[in-house]
Amino acid sequence: MSVMLLMCAVVAALGGFLFGFDTVVISGAEQTIQSLWGLSATVHGLAISMALWGTVLGSLCGGWPTERMGRKKTLIGIGFLYLVGAIWSGLATGVYSLMIARFIGGIGIGISTVVAPLYISEIAPPKIRGRLTGMFQFNIVFGILIAFASNALLTNIGPNAWRWMLGVAAFPSLLYIIFSFGLVESPRWLITHRGNRAEGLDAFRRINPKISEAELKILVDEIEGSVSHEADASRFFTRRLIKPIMLAFFVAFFNQLSGINAVLGACHFPRGLP
Repeated sequence: MSVMLLMCAVVAALGGFLFGFDTVVISGAEQTIQSLWGLSATVHGLAISMALWGTVLGSLCGGWPTERMGRKKTLIGIGFLYLVGAIWSGLATGVYSLMIARFIGGIGIGISTVVAPLYISEIAPPKIRGRLTGMFQFNIVFGILIAFASNALLTNIGPNAWRWMLGVAAFPSLLYIIFSFGLVESPRWLITHRGNRAEGLDAFRRINPKISEAELKILVDEIEGSVSHEADASRFFTRRLIKPIMLAFFVAFFNQLSGINAVLGACHFPRGLP
């Protein structure tokens, strides 16, 4: 595994870290927000869940920028969505301002679930594809852990602790944006969507510098050959695919139905913690 390949996979997977962090960080601030603005149960619930509504929209629409603009630009874009959402949340002047900010961050979360695993799978060789793609899932959980730790550390810094809890996500978001500019665009996207064989070859060379020219040409020929079969592959619910698709759907469905996001969003540290 080359250094460039590992770096690109790690940076893309950091989108999962921001996903986990942004989803859970609200847990440390939600009680203060409710009492500060005198929110009813309905408005309070909407404010806390607004990032999830944005996630729904982002996951539904994330394929469009990923296909039209490319994987790299989309990854950079979600970094800016995270950054804007974090800063805006920390500076929110009212509950509706906070809702908008959380919704923007949620859109970034939703898009990241589409583009980051896709990008990693397209740059990774088959033999290590599962391990590299799995880093995205690992970083979601790691982001959740760091969010709880961050909230615990910021609990007793003063009356504006809740603003710091929400705004601190701006720092990893900024780092993520900077790192994303160093990513190599997906060779597969360059070849299949831009029709640029030369740029695709160059991207493969940067990601896998040890691969021979003969192997590169075979790889690019296979990708170009796959374009002619995309019309058939675009049929989603085929007899062959219906079972694994439905299994994947129900795993995700029952995971959310269990209420895990509600539990994570409601967990908070008592004010008396040191």
